[in-house]
Amino acid sequence: MKRKPAGHLKPTSAGPVPDPTPSDPVIDQKLLDEAKRSLMPDVTKRAEKCTVCGAVCAPNSSEGLCWVCRRLKISAWRDSDQQTVQE
Repeated sequence: MKRKPAGHLKPTSAGPVPDPTPSDPVIDQKLLDEAKRSLMPDVTKRAEKCTVCGAVCAPNSSEGLCWVCRRLKISAWRDSDQQTVQE
């Protein structure tokens, strides 16, 4: 007698498979629109300029620097800290 592999199930005919997309929306359209607007950047907000090079400021910059100037500043601090330790 041949044995079937473990976990092998015989297909059943339970009828037609229901449509996975409902005809009625699950979430209210007003709520969806509000959520989409909250994720969009504020168009009316004027982009601040970097105080060093004039590029657009990084969103997380509190000192008014673009991401390049901010990165250079951090690197310069790190270099100066290493030099003072070596002296």
